[in-house]
Amino acid sequence: MIGKGIRKTDSEALLGGKPVYTDDLVFHRDVLIVKILRSPHAFARIKNINVDIAKKVPGVVDIYTYKDVPQTRYSECGESLPEASPYDRLILEEIVRYVGDEVAIIVAEDEKTAEKAKKLIKVEYEVFEPILDPEKAENSTIRIHEDDSIISPFDFGYNNKKNIVSEFNYGHGDVEEEFKNCEVIIERTYQTQAQAHCMMETLRAYSYLDERGRMNIISANQSVYHMRRQTAKAIGLPISKVRVIKPRIGGGFGGKNVAITEPFVAFATLKTGRPCKLILSRKETFSATSVRHPIKVSVKIASDKEGNIKAIYMKALNNTGAYGSNGPAVTMEVGQNSLPLYAKVPAIKFEGKTVYTNMVPSGPLRGYGATQGSFAMDSAINELAIELGMDPIELKLKNTIRKGAVGGIIPQSIKSFNIEKCIERGKELIDWDEKYPRKEISPNKVRGIGMATAIHSSGISGIDAASVLMRLEEDGTYRLFTASSDLGTGSDTILCQIAAHALNTDMDGVNIHVGDTDACPYDTGAYASSTTYVTGNAVVRAAEKLKLKIIDKASKKLNMPSIDLVLEKDRVRHKEDESMFILLRTIGEEAVVGQDAEVLMADATYGTDYTPRPFLAGFAEVEVDTFTGQVELVNYVVAADCGTVINPTLAKIQLEGGLTQGIGLAMFEDVKYTKEGKLITDSFLQYNVPTKKDIGNITVEFQSDYEPTGPFGAKSIAESAVHTPPPAIANAIYNAVGVYIRDLPITSEKVYKGMKELRGQKS
Repeated sequence: MIGKGIRKTDSEALLGGKPVYTDDLVFHRDVLIVKILRSPHAFARIKNINVDIAKKVPGVVDIYTYKDVPQTRYSECGESLPEASPYDRLILEEIVRYVGDEVAIIVAEDEKTAEKAKKLIKVEYEVFEPILDPEKAENSTIRIHEDDSIISPFDFGYNNKKNIVSEFNYGHGDVEEEFKNCEVIIERTYQTQAQAHCMMETLRAYSYLDERGRMNIISANQSVYHMRRQTAKAIGLPISKVRVIKPRIGGGFGGKNVAITEPFVAFATLKTGRPCKLILSRKETFSATSVRHPIKVSVKIASDKEGNIKAIYMKALNNTGAYGSNGPAVTMEVGQNSLPLYAKVPAIKFEGKTVYTNMVPSGPLRGYGATQGSFAMDSAINELAIELGMDPIELKLKNTIRKGAVGGIIPQSIKSFNIEKCIERGKELIDWDEKYPRKEISPNKVRGIGMATAIHSSGISGIDAASVLMRLEEDGTYRLFTASSDLGTGSDTILCQIAAHALNTDMDGVNIHVGDTDACPYDTGAYASSTTYVTGNAVVRAAEKLKLKIIDKASKKLNMPSIDLVLEKDRVRHKEDESMFILLRTIGEEAVVGQDAEVLMADATYGTDYTPRPFLAGFAEVEVDTFTGQVELVNYVVAADCGTVINPTLAKIQLEGGLTQGIGLAMFEDVKYTKEGKLITDSFLQYNVPTKKDIGNITVEFQSDYEPTGPFGAKSIAESAVHTPPPAIANAIYNAVGVYIRDLPITSEKVYKGMKELRGQKS
């Protein structure tokens, strides 16, 4: 089963339009519609809110304001336990902190009525001056969160008096001492913008009370256990009284790993006693959920004239928006998932700070800080190569880690890391030696090529854990229970392949049940590139335990030593004599009959203090119009080491999709605000997502190195795919026209302006 391009287990249902998503599963006829009245101001206090007229609209069940909700603060982020985030949320609050913040909850019999009532709510605001510049947040007299009772589970330097959410330091060696003795020093500053998730299915949730009075929530989410914990806390119920179910998800990319819709429907159901659903519009999904953290990163690098890097200093300022959410962890990952690639450098220092602003909250988005850090770090290395007059590939190979690396900021030896083969193959595919650095195509068209390298993690060491349960069914097949979330990535298929391989069967022999806190054991969920590695390892462990139980049962039935038996697809047989066997169906049937009944099942948990590192080498070829600055991405090549490729078809799609998001971040997508803090890019008419025509030819290849700690040698791929396009494209544009764009997205206007300034300098 390993290495086969098996199509996704749910592909036929999805293509056939079967009812599998949240809104398809609303089975109550009396379901109420929930709508949210949102703030028109970036920062304000609600002086008075009058819902009397709105409540009189026929069909309105009730309307709730900040006076009606529990006063228990929570964090909406679905991450560790406890969360690496301040508890700074209430379901509704007297203070609104961004345009789109929740003001009132309208519950009505139908959508038309809810919308009519929403327009009749009268709100008087005391409007405050907002903070829209993260660099002004720390020293501002304005306090976005004044409540001194807000707690942060970890001591990350939370200081609401200075609008600081967290501070983080990381590194080894003495950078200042190394800087004193180096011959070449460069200092650069890079800026990544916010980015929207743009998942096909907007955020949504549906809730109801079951026959025992327990809260049931069906929602498009990435972690049923995290969503259960956050929602229970927000509405004031014990976890045991809340059940969360995850159906199929129409894309997530991190945006569905935050409890945004679940607390509101659950609260409405708790108050009314009736089933409720909330479906966010596309505009709300843009303007009232979360975006990628916009981060400013300064990098200082010192080396000798031969390109031996002696010191790296990286400083990051993370704009987490109105609420803390995943801000602290994302700031950490800016350094922790980019700098280890250069861990052999004698001195490395990272300083990161996360601040509040009155903007749309930032949250988890594929790449999770590593994308922002990789853009800055890899771009700075490329610019150091320019300063030294070296090929960037030569400079990177001279200074990057290798398999077996340990020490400094790498606490444990790296067991798999195929950097040389990835770079070598990428060079061949892009034809680096022939095209580098530039080729003139016509009097006003120049092509340049550039490259980038990147790493990521496979789950979060010391935090992520997954448990699975496997059971032999009466018909001799297996059922796998897991709370992992398939976001459309095909992870359910991957886990079934791993189980099938471990149990020596095929895909028809394994059925999977997922995403139900009442039926499936704990799993941290789909984030941090963890599913294949963390949950996959749990599947291997459970399968091995179940296999031993089945063989032991067969041994007693056949009166043979277990050591002489092997498990096959439909039977357990003697190693040498195939005529001596017992069918799995027989074992399964007898396991549920009579006083000797013993259903054969096994559970296993996998948690780790080690995270394998996938590696990518990305190569971009761009064509620049020297008259207009227009940039066209012609070719993009990536060679990746993700360990054993469990399913090449799905892994290739993950790479292609991630590269497209990275290209969008590099060249097209931008989140823009008015000077008052209102989001402008709140629809696909204003927000520019690349299409297939925009991304050129993409070539993907795998150069796998077996990861001994992974399930059959696998490690992660999904998030690392986003990292290389921004620095590789910026490098290619510089090689084409001599202009280095350090603030994303790279637009034709920026390139044109850069070329104009460059011509002015030369004249």
